[in-house]
Amino acid sequence: MTDYVALNFGRDPVIISSAPRRSLWRSWKQLSRFQRNLMSMVTAIGVVTIIYYWSVLKLSAEPLAEIENGLASETAPMLKKEEQAQMDAQIVQPDHPQDNENNAMMEDWVGQVAPPEDPPSRGVVFAPPSTERQKAVVDAFLHAWNGYRKFAWGHDHLKPVSGSFKDWFHLGLSITDSLDTIYIMGLKEEFEEAKGWVRDSLKFNTYHEVNLFEVTIRVLGGLLSAYHLSGDRMFLEKATDLGERLLPCFTKSPSGIPYSDINLASQSAHSPKWSPDSSTSEVTTLQLEFRDLSRSTHESKFEDAAFKVSEYVHKLPKTDGLVPIFINPNTGQFHSYTDIKLGARGDSYYEYLLKQWIQTGKTIDFLKNDYLEAVEGIKKWLVRRTPKSDLVFIGELKGGTHDFVPKMDHLVCYLPGTLALGYHHGLPEDHLKLAADLMETCYQTYAQRPTFLAPEISFFSFQGGGNVRDDIYVKSNDAHNLLRPEFIESLWYMYQITGNTTYQDWGWNIFKAFEKYTKVAHGFTSIGNVNNVRDTKPRDMMESFFLSETIKYLYLLFSNDRKLLDIDKYVINSEAHPLPIYQS
Repeated sequence: MTDYVALNFGRDPVIISSAPRRSLWRSWKQLSRFQRNLMSMVTAIGVVTIIYYWSVLKLSAEPLAEIENGLASETAPMLKKEEQAQMDAQIVQPDHPQDNENNAMMEDWVGQVAPPEDPPSRGVVFAPPSTERQKAVVDAFLHAWNGYRKFAWGHDHLKPVSGSFKDWFHLGLSITDSLDTIYIMGLKEEFEEAKGWVRDSLKFNTYHEVNLFEVTIRVLGGLLSAYHLSGDRMFLEKATDLGERLLPCFTKSPSGIPYSDINLASQSAHSPKWSPDSSTSEVTTLQLEFRDLSRSTHESKFEDAAFKVSEYVHKLPKTDGLVPIFINPNTGQFHSYTDIKLGARGDSYYEYLLKQWIQTGKTIDFLKNDYLEAVEGIKKWLVRRTPKSDLVFIGELKGGTHDFVPKMDHLVCYLPGTLALGYHHGLPEDHLKLAADLMETCYQTYAQRPTFLAPEISFFSFQGGGNVRDDIYVKSNDAHNLLRPEFIESLWYMYQITGNTTYQDWGWNIFKAFEKYTKVAHGFTSIGNVNNVRDTKPRDMMESFFLSETIKYLYLLFSNDRKLLDIDKYVINSEAHPLPIYQS
Protein backbone atom coordinates (compact mmCIF):
# COMPACT_ATOMS: atom_id res chain seq x y z
CA MET A 1 0.00 0.00 0.00
CA THR A 2 1.35 3.34 -0.92
CA ASP A 3 1.38 6.01 1.81
CA TYR A 4 0.24 9.49 0.95
CA VAL A 5 -0.53 12.87 2.61
CA ALA A 6 -3.75 14.66 1.90
CA LEU A 7 -3.45 18.49 1.80
CA ASN A 8 -6.61 20.50 2.43
CA PHE A 9 -6.48 24.16 1.40
CA GLY A 10 -10.11 24.89 2.27
CA ARG A 11 -11.13 28.44 3.44
CA ASP A 12 -13.65 27.29 6.00
CA PRO A 13 -12.84 29.40 9.20
CA VAL A 14 -14.32 26.87 11.53
CA ILE A 15 -11.98 24.16 10.25
CA ILE A 16 -8.97 26.48 10.49
CA SER A 17 -9.67 27.68 14.05
CA SER A 18 -10.84 24.42 15.57
CA ALA A 19 -7.47 22.72 15.61
CA PRO A 20 -5.71 25.25 17.85
CA ARG A 21 -8.70 25.36 20.24
CA ARG A 22 -8.67 21.59 20.58
CA SER A 23 -4.87 21.71 21.11
CA LEU A 24 -5.18 24.31 23.92
CA TRP A 25 -7.86 22.31 25.64
CA ARG A 26 -5.79 19.13 25.32
CA SER A 27 -2.79 20.93 26.85
CA TRP A 28 -4.93 22.18 29.76
CA LYS A 29 -6.23 18.64 30.43
CA GLN A 30 -2.72 17.29 30.49
CA LEU A 31 -1.78 19.63 33.39
CA SER A 32 -1.91 18.31 36.93
CA ARG A 33 -4.56 19.60 39.35
CA PHE A 34 -1.93 21.64 41.24
CA GLN A 35 -0.73 23.29 38.06
CA ARG A 36 -4.27 24.18 37.01
CA ASN A 37 -5.03 25.70 40.46
CA LEU A 38 -1.84 27.71 40.44
CA MET A 39 -2.53 29.20 37.02
CA SER A 40 -6.10 30.05 38.03
CA MET A 41 -4.88 31.93 41.10
CA VAL A 42 -2.29 33.93 39.11
CA THR A 43 -4.96 34.89 36.57
CA ALA A 44 -7.34 36.08 39.30
CA ILE A 45 -4.65 38.25 40.91
CA GLY A 46 -3.88 39.80 37.56
CA VAL A 47 -7.51 40.71 36.96
CA VAL A 48 -7.89 42.31 40.43
CA THR A 49 -4.67 44.32 39.94
CA ILE A 50 -5.85 45.69 36.60
CA ILE A 51 -9.20 46.77 38.07
CA TYR A 52 -7.48 48.49 41.06
CA TYR A 53 -5.06 50.55 38.97
CA TRP A 54 -7.80 51.50 36.55
CA SER A 55 -9.87 52.95 39.43
CA VAL A 56 -6.89 54.88 40.87
CA LEU A 57 -6.07 56.41 37.49
CA LYS A 58 -9.69 57.43 37.08
CA LEU A 59 -9.80 59.18 40.48
CA SER A 60 -6.52 61.00 39.95
CA ALA A 61 -7.81 62.42 36.70
CA GLU A 62 -10.76 64.20 38.41
CA PRO A 63 -10.36 67.97 38.74
CA LEU A 64 -9.19 69.06 42.23
CA ALA A 65 -10.99 72.36 42.31
CA GLU A 66 -10.94 72.68 46.09
CA ILE A 67 -7.20 72.23 46.29
CA GLU A 68 -6.69 74.82 43.57
CA ASN A 69 -8.81 77.26 45.59
CA GLY A 70 -6.63 76.81 48.69
CA LEU A 71 -9.21 74.84 50.65
CA ALA A 72 -7.09 71.73 51.04
CA SER A 73 -3.44 70.78 51.12
CA GLU A 74 -1.14 67.80 50.88
CA THR A 75 -1.82 67.11 54.55
CA ALA A 76 -5.62 67.46 54.48
CA PRO A 77 -8.39 65.84 52.42
CA MET A 78 -10.78 67.95 50.39
CA LEU A 79 -13.66 69.46 52.30
CA LYS A 80 -17.25 68.48 51.76
CA LYS A 81 -19.68 71.25 50.91
CA GLU A 82 -21.27 71.25 54.36
CA GLU A 83 -17.84 71.39 56.05
CA GLN A 84 -16.82 74.29 53.84
CA ALA A 85 -19.99 76.15 54.77
CA GLN A 86 -19.20 75.75 58.46
CA MET A 87 -15.69 77.05 57.95
CA ASP A 88 -16.83 79.99 55.86
CA ALA A 89 -19.05 80.99 58.77
CA GLN A 90 -15.97 81.25 60.95
CA ILE A 91 -14.30 83.99 58.88
CA VAL A 92 -13.92 87.07 61.07
CA GLN A 93 -15.71 90.16 59.85
CA PRO A 94 -13.92 93.45 60.54
CA ASP A 95 -15.40 95.76 63.17
CA HIS A 96 -14.40 98.87 61.24
CA PRO A 97 -15.26 99.39 57.54
CA GLN A 98 -12.00 101.27 56.99
CA ASP A 99 -10.10 98.13 57.91
CA ASN A 100 -11.75 95.98 55.24
CA GLU A 101 -8.64 95.71 53.11
CA ASN A 102 -6.54 94.39 55.99
CA ASN A 103 -9.15 92.29 57.72
CA ALA A 104 -10.67 90.60 54.67
CA MET A 105 -7.90 88.01 54.89
CA MET A 106 -8.72 86.96 58.45
CA GLU A 107 -9.77 83.31 58.22
CA ASP A 108 -10.60 82.08 61.68
CA TRP A 109 -10.41 78.40 62.65
CA VAL A 110 -11.15 79.05 66.31
CA GLY A 111 -13.37 76.45 67.95
CA GLN A 112 -13.07 74.14 64.93
CA VAL A 113 -10.31 71.97 66.36
CA ALA A 114 -9.33 69.42 63.76
CA PRO A 115 -8.73 65.74 64.56
CA PRO A 116 -5.10 64.64 64.42
CA GLU A 117 -5.49 63.11 60.96
CA ASP A 118 -6.92 66.35 59.58
CA PRO A 119 -5.08 69.38 61.02
CA PRO A 120 -5.97 72.87 59.84
CA SER A 121 -4.42 73.35 56.41
CA ARG A 122 -4.27 77.13 56.65
CA GLY A 123 -3.50 79.44 59.51
CA VAL A 124 -5.35 82.34 61.01
CA VAL A 125 -4.46 85.55 59.14
CA PHE A 126 -4.01 88.63 61.31
CA ALA A 127 -4.23 92.16 59.99
CA PRO A 128 -0.88 93.99 59.86
CA PRO A 129 -0.12 96.76 62.37
CA SER A 130 -2.64 99.56 61.92
CA THR A 131 -1.27 102.27 64.21
CA GLU A 132 2.04 104.00 64.82
CA ARG A 133 2.02 102.68 68.36
CA GLN A 134 1.70 99.10 67.11
CA LYS A 135 4.57 99.67 64.70
CA ALA A 136 6.70 100.98 67.56
CA VAL A 137 5.99 97.78 69.50
CA VAL A 138 6.99 95.66 66.50
CA ASP A 139 10.25 97.61 66.29
CA ALA A 140 10.83 96.97 70.01
CA PHE A 141 10.19 93.26 69.54
CA LEU A 142 12.58 93.05 66.60
CA HIS A 143 15.25 94.86 68.60
CA ALA A 144 14.93 92.30 71.39
CA TRP A 145 14.59 89.37 69.00
CA ASN A 146 17.66 90.29 66.98
CA GLY A 147 19.69 90.52 70.17
CA TYR A 148 18.45 87.09 71.16
CA ARG A 149 19.25 85.66 67.71
CA LYS A 150 22.77 87.03 67.81
CA PHE A 151 23.79 86.14 71.35
CA ALA A 152 21.42 83.51 72.75
CA TRP A 153 19.84 81.56 69.89
CA GLY A 154 18.52 78.21 71.12
CA HIS A 155 19.06 79.13 74.77
CA ASP A 156 16.37 80.04 77.27
CA HIS A 157 17.04 83.71 78.02
CA LEU A 158 19.06 86.58 76.62
CA LYS A 159 21.42 88.60 78.82
CA PRO A 160 21.15 91.82 76.81
CA VAL A 161 23.75 93.90 78.62
CA SER A 162 26.65 91.46 78.39
CA GLY A 163 25.52 89.95 75.10
CA SER A 164 25.30 86.40 76.43
CA PHE A 165 22.65 83.93 77.58
CA LYS A 166 21.27 82.02 80.51
CA ASP A 167 19.68 78.57 80.45
CA TRP A 168 17.01 77.44 82.88
CA PHE A 169 15.53 74.30 81.32
CA HIS A 170 17.58 74.13 78.09
CA LEU A 171 14.41 74.28 75.99
CA GLY A 172 14.91 77.48 74.03
CA LEU A 173 12.22 79.19 76.09
CA SER A 174 12.50 82.52 74.28
CA ILE A 175 11.71 80.75 70.99
CA THR A 176 8.87 78.49 72.12
CA ASP A 177 7.36 81.30 74.17
CA SER A 178 7.51 83.80 71.28
CA LEU A 179 6.04 81.73 68.44
CA ASP A 180 2.51 83.15 68.61
CA THR A 181 3.72 86.71 69.23
CA ILE A 182 5.76 86.50 66.02
CA TYR A 183 2.83 84.94 64.16
CA ILE A 184 0.29 87.53 65.32
CA MET A 185 2.64 90.36 64.29
CA GLY A 186 2.94 88.81 60.82
CA LEU A 187 6.75 88.46 60.95
CA LYS A 188 6.95 85.63 58.44
CA GLU A 189 10.72 85.24 58.14
CA GLU A 190 11.18 85.23 61.91
CA PHE A 191 8.38 82.72 62.30
CA GLU A 192 9.83 80.34 59.72
CA GLU A 193 13.24 80.51 61.37
CA ALA A 194 11.76 79.85 64.82
CA LYS A 195 9.64 77.01 63.43
CA GLY A 196 12.72 75.45 61.89
CA TRP A 197 14.50 75.49 65.23
CA VAL A 198 11.54 73.85 66.95
CA ARG A 199 11.34 71.19 64.26
CA ASP A 200 15.04 70.37 64.14
CA SER A 201 16.51 71.29 67.53
CA LEU A 202 13.83 71.18 70.23
CA LYS A 203 14.45 67.86 71.98
CA PHE A 204 12.82 66.58 75.15
CA ASN A 205 14.95 63.47 75.69
CA THR A 206 17.82 65.21 77.49
CA TYR A 207 18.43 64.82 81.22
CA HIS A 208 17.31 68.20 82.46
CA GLU A 209 15.19 68.92 85.50
CA VAL A 210 12.23 71.16 84.68
CA ASN A 211 9.36 72.73 86.56
CA LEU A 212 5.98 71.29 85.53
CA PHE A 213 4.13 74.59 85.74
CA GLU A 214 6.68 76.75 83.93
CA VAL A 215 7.20 74.27 81.11
CA THR A 216 3.45 73.76 80.73
CA ILE A 217 2.52 77.43 80.41
CA ARG A 218 5.60 78.46 78.38
CA VAL A 219 6.47 75.49 76.17
CA LEU A 220 3.35 73.31 75.99
CA GLY A 221 1.12 76.37 75.77
CA GLY A 222 3.38 77.99 73.20
CA LEU A 223 3.46 74.90 70.98
CA LEU A 224 -0.31 74.40 71.14
CA SER A 225 -1.01 78.05 70.35
CA ALA A 226 1.40 77.93 67.41
CA TYR A 227 -0.42 74.82 66.16
CA HIS A 228 -3.85 76.43 66.31
CA LEU A 229 -2.75 79.71 64.75
CA SER A 230 -0.49 78.37 62.01
CA GLY A 231 -2.15 75.01 61.29
CA ASP A 232 1.25 73.27 61.28
CA ARG A 233 0.89 69.79 62.75
CA MET A 234 4.57 69.63 63.68
CA PHE A 235 3.83 71.85 66.68
CA LEU A 236 1.15 69.44 67.88
CA GLU A 237 3.52 66.49 67.54
CA LYS A 238 6.11 68.29 69.67
CA ALA A 239 3.43 69.21 72.21
CA THR A 240 2.27 65.59 72.43
CA ASP A 241 5.80 64.36 73.08
CA LEU A 242 6.19 66.91 75.86
CA GLY A 243 2.79 66.11 77.37
CA GLU A 244 3.65 62.42 77.56
CA ARG A 245 6.84 63.25 79.43
CA LEU A 246 5.06 65.53 81.91
CA LEU A 247 2.27 63.06 82.79
CA PRO A 248 4.27 61.19 85.50
CA CYS A 249 4.04 64.32 87.67
CA PHE A 250 0.36 63.38 88.05
CA THR A 251 0.41 59.59 87.75
CA LYS A 252 3.25 59.01 90.22
CA SER A 253 1.72 61.20 92.92
CA PRO A 254 -0.19 59.26 95.60
CA SER A 255 -2.84 61.99 95.84
CA GLY A 256 -3.08 63.05 92.20
CA ILE A 257 -1.80 66.52 93.16
CA PRO A 258 1.17 66.67 90.81
CA TYR A 259 4.79 66.87 91.85
CA SER A 260 6.31 70.18 90.85
CA ASP A 261 9.48 68.93 89.13
CA ILE A 262 10.39 66.23 86.62
CA ASN A 263 13.31 65.00 84.53
CA LEU A 264 12.06 64.94 80.96
CA ALA A 265 14.36 62.08 79.91
CA SER A 266 14.00 59.68 82.87
CA GLN A 267 10.48 60.95 83.63
CA SER A 268 11.30 60.90 87.34
CA ALA A 269 8.82 63.22 89.10
CA HIS A 270 9.49 64.69 92.54
CA SER A 271 9.00 67.66 94.84
CA PRO A 272 11.48 70.55 94.70
CA LYS A 273 14.66 70.20 96.74
CA TRP A 274 13.71 73.06 99.02
CA SER A 275 10.25 71.79 100.09
CA PRO A 276 7.95 68.75 100.03
CA ASP A 277 5.11 71.00 98.85
CA SER A 278 3.88 72.21 95.48
CA SER A 279 2.61 75.74 94.92
CA THR A 280 -1.17 75.88 94.81
CA SER A 281 -1.19 78.18 91.81
CA GLU A 282 1.20 75.90 89.93
CA VAL A 283 -0.80 72.69 90.29
CA THR A 284 -4.04 74.45 89.39
CA THR A 285 -2.62 76.32 86.38
CA LEU A 286 -2.11 73.37 84.04
CA GLN A 287 -5.65 72.55 83.03
CA LEU A 288 -6.13 74.83 80.00
CA GLU A 289 -3.06 73.40 78.29
CA PHE A 290 -3.61 69.73 79.13
CA ARG A 291 -7.28 69.94 78.16
CA ASP A 292 -6.39 71.49 74.83
CA LEU A 293 -3.76 68.81 74.22
CA SER A 294 -6.41 66.13 74.78
CA ARG A 295 -8.95 67.83 72.53
CA SER A 296 -6.34 68.27 69.79
CA THR A 297 -5.04 64.68 69.91
CA HIS A 298 -8.26 62.87 70.95
CA GLU A 299 -6.26 61.38 73.84
CA SER A 300 -8.28 61.99 77.02
CA LYS A 301 -5.49 61.05 79.46
CA PHE A 302 -3.98 64.54 79.51
CA GLU A 303 -7.21 66.32 80.35
CA ASP A 304 -8.24 63.61 82.79
CA ALA A 305 -5.03 63.86 84.82
CA ALA A 306 -5.05 67.65 85.05
CA PHE A 307 -8.77 68.13 85.61
CA LYS A 308 -8.78 65.65 88.51
CA VAL A 309 -6.65 68.21 90.33
CA SER A 310 -9.34 70.87 89.94
CA GLU A 311 -12.01 68.41 91.06
CA TYR A 312 -9.91 67.45 94.08
CA VAL A 313 -9.09 71.01 95.15
CA HIS A 314 -12.76 71.91 94.75
CA LYS A 315 -13.57 69.55 97.64
CA LEU A 316 -10.88 70.86 100.03
CA PRO A 317 -11.83 73.31 102.83
CA LYS A 318 -11.14 76.97 102.05
CA THR A 319 -11.51 80.39 103.63
CA ASP A 320 -14.52 81.80 101.81
CA GLY A 321 -13.14 80.41 98.57
CA LEU A 322 -9.54 81.52 99.27
CA VAL A 323 -6.73 78.97 99.37
CA PRO A 324 -3.30 78.74 101.06
CA ILE A 325 -0.40 79.02 98.64
CA PHE A 326 1.12 75.56 99.28
CA ILE A 327 -0.30 72.05 98.94
CA ASN A 328 1.39 68.70 99.59
CA PRO A 329 1.25 66.11 96.78
CA ASN A 330 1.83 63.23 99.20
CA THR A 331 -1.04 64.06 101.56
CA GLY A 332 -3.18 66.04 99.13
CA GLN A 333 -3.77 68.71 101.80
CA PHE A 334 -3.11 72.44 101.94
CA HIS A 335 -0.23 73.60 104.08
CA SER A 336 -2.50 75.40 106.55
CA TYR A 337 0.17 77.68 108.00
CA THR A 338 1.06 79.38 104.75
CA ASP A 339 -0.15 82.73 103.46
CA ILE A 340 -3.33 83.43 101.53
CA LYS A 341 -2.65 85.92 98.74
CA LEU A 342 -3.23 86.69 95.09
CA GLY A 343 0.43 87.29 94.36
CA ALA A 344 3.18 84.72 93.89
CA ARG A 345 2.09 81.08 94.29
CA GLY A 346 -1.58 81.96 94.65
CA ASP A 347 -2.54 84.15 91.69
CA SER A 348 -3.44 81.91 88.78
CA TYR A 349 -5.52 79.44 90.82
CA TYR A 350 -8.32 81.99 90.64
CA GLU A 351 -7.55 82.92 87.03
CA TYR A 352 -7.85 79.30 85.82
CA LEU A 353 -11.15 78.70 87.62
CA LEU A 354 -12.72 81.32 85.40
CA LYS A 355 -10.80 80.46 82.24
CA GLN A 356 -11.52 76.73 82.48
CA TRP A 357 -15.20 77.53 82.78
CA ILE A 358 -14.96 79.66 79.64
CA GLN A 359 -12.78 77.12 77.79
CA THR A 360 -15.40 74.40 78.32
CA GLY A 361 -18.28 76.47 76.98
CA LYS A 362 -19.45 77.55 80.48
CA THR A 363 -20.69 74.01 81.13
CA ILE A 364 -18.87 73.07 84.38
CA ASP A 365 -20.74 74.83 87.16
CA PHE A 366 -18.40 74.14 90.07
CA LEU A 367 -15.62 76.10 88.35
CA LYS A 368 -17.82 79.19 88.07
CA ASN A 369 -19.18 78.75 91.60
CA ASP A 370 -15.71 78.39 93.11
CA TYR A 371 -14.61 81.51 91.25
CA LEU A 372 -17.63 83.54 92.40
CA GLU A 373 -17.08 82.40 95.98
CA ALA A 374 -13.41 83.38 95.75
CA VAL A 375 -14.23 86.88 94.49
CA GLU A 376 -16.54 87.36 97.46
CA GLY A 377 -13.76 86.10 99.72
CA ILE A 378 -11.34 88.58 98.14
CA LYS A 379 -13.74 91.44 98.80
CA LYS A 380 -14.29 90.27 102.38
CA TRP A 381 -10.71 89.52 103.43
CA LEU A 382 -8.26 91.19 101.07
CA VAL A 383 -9.71 94.43 99.62
CA ARG A 384 -8.81 97.65 101.43
CA ARG A 385 -8.75 101.39 100.65
CA THR A 386 -6.09 103.89 101.58
CA PRO A 387 -7.36 106.63 103.92
CA LYS A 388 -6.50 109.75 101.90
CA SER A 389 -6.34 108.95 98.18
CA ASP A 390 -8.93 106.18 98.46
CA LEU A 391 -6.89 103.70 96.41
CA VAL A 392 -8.33 100.19 96.31
CA PHE A 393 -5.71 97.49 96.75
CA ILE A 394 -5.46 93.76 97.47
CA GLY A 395 -3.54 92.73 100.59
CA GLU A 396 -2.49 89.38 102.05
CA LEU A 397 -3.39 87.17 105.02
CA LYS A 398 -0.55 85.74 107.07
CA GLY A 399 -0.60 81.98 107.38
CA GLY A 400 -2.13 80.63 110.57
CA THR A 401 -3.16 83.98 112.08
CA HIS A 402 -4.99 85.55 109.12
CA ASP A 403 -3.44 88.89 110.08
CA PHE A 404 -3.82 91.40 107.24
CA VAL A 405 -0.68 92.69 105.51
CA PRO A 406 -1.04 95.81 103.25
CA LYS A 407 1.32 94.40 100.62
CA MET A 408 0.52 93.85 96.93
CA ASP A 409 2.74 92.09 94.39
CA HIS A 410 2.79 93.46 90.86
CA LEU A 411 1.54 89.98 89.91
CA VAL A 412 -1.82 90.91 91.51
CA CYS A 413 -2.39 93.40 88.69
CA TYR A 414 -3.58 90.49 86.56
CA LEU A 415 -6.79 90.48 88.63
CA PRO A 416 -8.56 93.48 87.03
CA GLY A 417 -8.32 91.81 83.63
CA THR A 418 -9.67 88.54 85.01
CA LEU A 419 -12.55 90.29 86.76
CA ALA A 420 -13.40 92.17 83.55
CA LEU A 421 -13.26 88.93 81.56
CA GLY A 422 -15.72 87.32 83.95
CA TYR A 423 -18.06 90.29 83.64
CA HIS A 424 -17.82 90.06 79.85
CA HIS A 425 -18.97 86.45 80.09
CA GLY A 426 -22.00 87.26 82.18
CA LEU A 427 -20.77 87.50 85.78
CA PRO A 428 -21.90 90.32 88.15
CA GLU A 429 -21.43 93.96 87.20
CA ASP A 430 -19.72 94.82 90.48
CA HIS A 431 -16.77 92.70 89.29
CA LEU A 432 -16.16 95.30 86.59
CA LYS A 433 -16.38 98.13 89.15
CA LEU A 434 -13.76 96.44 91.32
CA ALA A 435 -11.63 95.88 88.23
CA ALA A 436 -11.75 99.58 87.32
CA ASP A 437 -10.78 100.61 90.87
CA LEU A 438 -7.84 98.22 90.89
CA MET A 439 -6.72 99.49 87.49
CA GLU A 440 -6.29 102.97 88.92
CA THR A 441 -4.20 101.62 91.79
CA CYS A 442 -2.00 99.49 89.55
CA TYR A 443 -1.43 102.45 87.26
CA GLN A 444 -0.38 104.57 90.22
CA THR A 445 2.27 101.99 91.16
CA TYR A 446 3.85 102.97 87.82
CA ALA A 447 3.03 106.66 87.71
CA GLN A 448 4.37 107.45 91.19
CA ARG A 449 7.84 106.05 90.46
CA PRO A 450 10.49 108.38 88.95
CA THR A 451 11.06 105.89 86.13
CA PHE A 452 7.32 105.43 85.51
CA LEU A 453 7.90 101.70 86.07
CA ALA A 454 6.25 99.69 88.84
CA PRO A 455 8.23 97.88 91.51
CA GLU A 456 7.87 94.15 92.12
CA ILE A 457 6.05 94.81 95.42
CA SER A 458 4.19 97.84 96.74
CA PHE A 459 3.09 98.56 100.30
CA PHE A 460 0.13 100.74 101.23
CA SER A 461 -0.01 103.09 104.18
CA PHE A 462 -2.84 103.48 106.66
CA GLN A 463 -1.22 106.51 108.31
CA GLY A 464 -3.37 109.04 106.51
CA GLY A 465 -0.83 110.71 104.23
CA GLY A 466 -1.83 113.71 102.18
CA ASN A 467 -1.57 112.32 98.62
CA VAL A 468 -1.13 109.26 96.48
CA ARG A 469 2.64 109.28 96.91
CA ASP A 470 2.18 109.01 100.68
CA ASP A 471 -0.22 106.10 100.30
CA ILE A 472 2.20 103.90 98.33
CA TYR A 473 5.73 103.14 99.46
CA VAL A 474 8.40 100.78 98.17
CA LYS A 475 11.11 99.01 100.13
CA SER A 476 14.56 98.99 98.59
CA ASN A 477 14.58 95.19 98.26
CA ASP A 478 11.29 95.32 96.32
CA ALA A 479 12.18 98.14 93.91
CA HIS A 480 13.12 95.92 90.95
CA ASN A 481 11.14 95.66 87.70
CA LEU A 482 11.31 92.39 85.75
CA LEU A 483 9.51 93.63 82.59
CA ARG A 484 6.39 91.88 83.86
CA PRO A 485 3.17 91.81 81.79
CA GLU A 486 0.33 91.62 84.32
CA PHE A 487 -0.83 95.22 84.27
CA ILE A 488 -0.46 95.46 80.46
CA GLU A 489 -2.58 92.30 80.26
CA SER A 490 -5.33 93.93 82.32
CA LEU A 491 -5.13 97.09 80.22
CA TRP A 492 -5.82 95.01 77.11
CA TYR A 493 -8.81 93.20 78.65
CA MET A 494 -10.29 96.45 79.92
CA TYR A 495 -9.80 98.14 76.55
CA GLN A 496 -11.30 95.25 74.60
CA ILE A 497 -14.30 95.01 76.93
CA THR A 498 -15.03 98.70 77.58
CA GLY A 499 -13.53 100.47 74.55
CA ASN A 500 -12.07 103.13 76.87
CA THR A 501 -8.99 104.52 75.08
CA THR A 502 -7.58 105.82 78.38
CA TYR A 503 -6.25 102.31 78.88
CA GLN A 504 -4.35 102.60 75.61
CA ASP A 505 -2.81 105.89 76.75
CA TRP A 506 -1.75 104.37 80.06
CA GLY A 507 -0.11 101.52 78.19
CA TRP A 508 1.71 103.94 75.90
CA ASN A 509 3.15 105.79 78.91
CA ILE A 510 4.47 102.51 80.28
CA PHE A 511 5.87 101.45 76.91
CA LYS A 512 7.77 104.74 76.66
CA ALA A 513 9.25 104.07 80.11
CA PHE A 514 10.38 100.60 79.00
CA GLU A 515 12.02 102.20 75.99
CA LYS A 516 13.74 104.88 78.08
CA TYR A 517 14.95 102.92 81.09
CA THR A 518 15.17 99.25 80.13
CA LYS A 519 16.22 99.27 76.47
CA VAL A 520 19.91 98.46 75.99
CA ALA A 521 22.13 97.69 73.03
CA HIS A 522 21.02 94.09 72.58
CA GLY A 523 17.47 94.01 73.93
CA PHE A 524 15.53 94.98 77.05
CA THR A 525 16.75 94.30 80.57
CA SER A 526 15.12 93.99 83.95
CA ILE A 527 16.28 96.68 86.36
CA GLY A 528 16.97 96.70 90.08
CA ASN A 529 15.75 100.16 91.05
CA VAL A 530 12.65 101.94 89.73
CA ASN A 531 13.18 104.79 92.22
CA ASN A 532 16.27 106.38 90.66
CA VAL A 533 16.44 107.41 87.02
CA ARG A 534 20.22 107.85 87.26
CA ASP A 535 20.91 104.47 88.81
CA THR A 536 18.39 101.89 87.60
CA LYS A 537 20.82 99.01 88.29
CA PRO A 538 20.33 96.90 85.09
CA ARG A 539 20.13 93.21 85.94
CA ASP A 540 21.20 91.87 82.54
CA MET A 541 18.20 89.56 82.06
CA MET A 542 15.37 89.45 79.55
CA GLU A 543 12.94 86.71 80.53
CA SER A 544 10.95 84.94 77.84
CA PHE A 545 7.69 86.37 79.18
CA PHE A 546 8.73 89.83 77.98
CA LEU A 547 8.51 88.56 74.38
CA SER A 548 5.57 86.25 74.99
CA GLU A 549 3.35 88.46 77.15
CA THR A 550 4.45 92.04 77.70
CA ILE A 551 5.18 92.81 74.05
CA LYS A 552 2.19 90.83 72.78
CA TYR A 553 -0.29 92.58 75.08
CA LEU A 554 1.12 95.99 74.16
CA TYR A 555 0.75 95.14 70.46
CA LEU A 556 -2.86 94.01 70.93
CA LEU A 557 -3.66 96.99 73.18
CA PHE A 558 -2.59 99.51 70.52
CA SER A 559 -4.64 97.97 67.70
CA ASN A 560 -7.59 99.91 66.27
CA ASP A 561 -9.36 96.57 66.09
CA ARG A 562 -10.23 95.76 69.71
CA LYS A 563 -10.96 92.17 68.70
CA LEU A 564 -7.73 91.50 66.88
CA LEU A 565 -7.52 88.54 69.28
CA ASP A 566 -11.14 87.91 70.21
CA ILE A 567 -11.88 86.80 73.79
CA ASP A 568 -15.16 85.30 72.58
CA LYS A 569 -13.15 82.83 70.52
CA TYR A 570 -9.95 82.36 72.50
CA VAL A 571 -9.07 81.76 76.10
CA ILE A 572 -5.60 83.09 76.91
CA ASN A 573 -3.36 81.00 79.16
CA SER A 574 -1.23 82.40 81.96
CA GLU A 575 1.66 82.98 79.54
CA ALA A 576 -0.50 84.84 76.97
CA HIS A 577 -0.88 81.88 74.63
CA PRO A 578 -4.34 81.83 72.95
CA LEU A 579 -6.19 78.51 72.87
CA PRO A 580 -9.61 77.83 71.29
CA ILE A 581 -12.83 77.89 73.28
CA TYR A 582 -14.81 74.64 73.09
CA GLN A 583 -18.51 73.97 73.44
CA SER A 584 -18.16 71.65 76.43
